[in-house]
Amino acid sequence: MKRSNTHKPSSLYEAFAPAEARRLLERIQWHYTPKHGSWLDMAEIELSVLQRQCLNRRIPDPETLSEEIATWEKQRNELSVRVNWRFATQDARSKMKKLYPILDPL
Repeated sequence: MKRSNTHKPSSLYEAFAPAEARRLLERIQWHYTPKHGSWLDMAEIELSVLQRQCLNRRIPDPETLSEEIATWEKQRNELSVRVNWRFATQDARSKMKKLYPILDPL
């Protein structure tokens, strides 16, 4: 049995009849993991920025909250803001020596 890449839309056509595969594809929104860093790290960073830039005050009601977040999100998207990974592997090894031990060759 041939194993296909389950991370691509074509895998649904291999597993289901064409009509069912198309129906499923119309319901799926694909999100790919970034090359560097995890999507969870990126989400946490964005939530932190949202809190500092938009939610750092008392907001009177849910409607105002939705409007404020939508405005903030629109501005972030228009600026095409990206996550800038500054913590390189070498930095991690030097700052967290206990987590990244350097093994002596025998």
